[in-house]
Amino acid sequence: MSFTTALSGLNAAANNLSTTGNNIANANTTGFKKSRSEFVDVYASSIGGVSKTQPGAGVRVSEVAQQFNQGNLDFTDNSLDLAVSGEGFFTMAANPTDLKSLIYTRNGAFRVNKDGLVTNTQGQALLAYAPNGKSVTDGFSQGVLKTVSINVGAGLPTATSNVDIKVNLDSNSALPQTATFDPTIPGSYTKQTSATVFDSLGVAHTLTSYFVAGAVSGNSRSWTVHHAITDDPTNPVSVDTAAAGTTLTFDSTGKLTTPVDGLVPLASYAPPGSSAAPIVMKNNYFGSTQLSAAFSVDALKQDGLPAGRLTGIAIDKEGVIFARFSNGGSTPLGKVAMTRFPNPQGLSKLGDTNWAQSADSGEPIPGEAGSGNFGLINAGALEQSNVDLSAQLVNLIVAQQAYQANAQTITTENSIVQTILNIR
Repeated sequence: MSFTTALSGLNAAANNLSTTGNNIANANTTGFKKSRSEFVDVYASSIGGVSKTQPGAGVRVSEVAQQFNQGNLDFTDNSLDLAVSGEGFFTMAANPTDLKSLIYTRNGAFRVNKDGLVTNTQGQALLAYAPNGKSVTDGFSQGVLKTVSINVGAGLPTATSNVDIKVNLDSNSALPQTATFDPTIPGSYTKQTSATVFDSLGVAHTLTSYFVAGAVSGNSRSWTVHHAITDDPTNPVSVDTAAAGTTLTFDSTGKLTTPVDGLVPLASYAPPGSSAAPIVMKNNYFGSTQLSAAFSVDALKQDGLPAGRLTGIAIDKEGVIFARFSNGGSTPLGKVAMTRFPNPQGLSKLGDTNWAQSADSGEPIPGEAGSGNFGLINAGALEQSNVDLSAQLVNLIVAQQAYQANAQTITTENSIVQTILNIR
């Protein structure tokens, strides 16, 4: 009789119902991946093989396989919410003190714990590749995993070394009234402009550039530029490398021709009464012009920074984690460590939307977001469950029909047995 065959069908249908019910229950679970029950038929084997007339011995569940297709992105207001758009898992430490306790997840709902570490709600720590230096251009060590801590203190100051300044000098300017330049006598120069620069302790100083119009010679005109630190306007301190200043020459089209690269090195300045290192700077006037238009400062930028305080954390699409400071500076804290597997369906299911490596998954392949086959990271977003509720409800009906049909097979078999037993 076929009781065992129908019973295997009941078990398979029950498994399908449980799998579908689990999908429906997790329709709103961040980073959840739906599963499907996969079945294979069963035949009794013998030395002679399977007979052509053998009806089969039922069905069995070969695997409850998870489907790792992309879920929709839900954008949030939390900069520590991360979503992977494409292939790859976040690499986590199940125990923040043991960086070898690796697990993997697609749930990027992160927060900062009491120790300043970036973790998920289960206390598992997000891992990142350690930075090689203080800037992104220094790169990251893919072989060195670290937890991400926002206990980074204050933003360190940076002494100014470059001042980029682009000006237009009026070609119609008259010669100064006083032949000898003196920064305290306005009539000895044509125009001036100032920039704030910083020493190694983050203290601001004022660097003033004085432009002195020169005589026209043929198809060009020269100007002289002088530089001074004017923290005390009544007592400017010259930082010119030559007492006569630096010559700026413009051609007939108003283009700067001397110096060719626009660079004007300045003498070092040691702030009085301070332990700060001397400021060594150079001004770059590349792109400056001399046109028949009023004097203007068209661009001004310097690379120094004062001390700053931490204002937040930002993460870009490549997974670089920045500490942002109130002084406008930023420091890379690491680069989100990504991992993928040759066979993600072979990963061990741990619950809490976590997975672990198994013999079936293959060896983990480390990498970075946006490189190779790894997807990009979206900060301020979470990946929703990839469960399609409409499809699951249809599957629920199909599984229910299969269960009822197998139950009917048992009922029919029972009726046949009863008929046989009642024959006299």
